[in-house]
Amino acid sequence: MAKRILLIDDDELITMSLEMIISSNSDYEIVGKGNSGREAVELYETFSPDLLLMDIRMGDMNGLEAAEEILRAHPDAVILFLTTFSDDEYIVRALQIGVKGYLLKQDYKSLPAALQAAFDGQSVFGGAVVEKLPTLMTNADAAEFDYGAYDVTEKEFEVIQLVARGLSNKEIAQTLFLSEGTVRNYLSSVLEKLNLRDRTQLAIFHLNHGSIPY
Repeated sequence: MAKRILLIDDDELITMSLEMIISSNSDYEIVGKGNSGREAVELYETFSPDLLLMDIRMGDMNGLEAAEEILRAHPDAVILFLTTFSDDEYIVRALQIGVKGYLLKQDYKSLPAALQAAFDGQSVFGGAVVEKLPTLMTNADAAEFDYGAYDVTEKEFEVIQLVARGLSNKEIAQTLFLSEGTVRNYLSSVLEKLNLRDRTQLAIFHLNHGSIPY
């Protein structure tokens, strides 16, 4: 059964181009199109799509406002932003709202893979956005979260902090003087304890919740 996608963008040419790209894959079906955040909210209620692909800067109601309203009513909604702007404030707000991804329109060639990743339950971010995440996470004003209450050990917490800074498993292993296998085990343990799917979700979780120091 084809995955049902709702497209929202105030540029008709962009919408047509996206429709062509997405519809070339028989696994996807465009069920509706709109050009404002307000339409996104209304059409989401009408079509209950499997995924909402939406711009941010739009008249009437912007994409961030629309996503927040939709997620309040539908916490499991899968929403991806596709925008021209890698504005730090937009990225942080998108992460805090809980959308599944933030992609840049200039990376449109990666859209098919991004859609598949989102449907597989992964969080998706464009390359330019990923580069910004460590700095944004360091600077974000996050509410404190007691990792110890979830049996996260001090060493696991160190791994979380390094994941949030954008380090790979190899880099984390070198920093903490561990083997990559041990780092993978720590990461798997942390994801299970916090009920998260992948390292991107873990990094976002750390951004949103901060920590109570050990």
